[in-house]
Amino acid sequence: MKKTIVTFAAASLLAGGAVASEELAKAKNCLTCHAADKKIVGPSYKDIVAKRSAEKGVEAALAIKIKAGSKGEWGNVPMPPNNVTEAEALVLSKWVLGFK
Repeated sequence: MKKTIVTFAAASLLAGGAVASEELAKAKNCLTCHAADKKIVGPSYKDIVAKRSAEKGVEAALAIKIKAGSKGEWGNVPMPPNNVTEAEALVLSKWVLGFK
């Protein structure tokens, strides 16, 4: 019984984290320029995963790009810095990298 409760609690946290990350992405306007499987202004999340997932330290590197912005990696349109904390940037990074 105890194992079942722990397993249920862990599954609830994981599911809640995914929902919380999508809500965070909406709140921070990420979905204005990005979508899961198609280019809008910026690349799709799946394209980001395909290009970057094999890199060492990709979660932290992507979090830095989310927070500080970037230019030139995906074409001429730069991604401006985002008003996120380092913790929020890391949550968003992990969420984006979950798109396969």
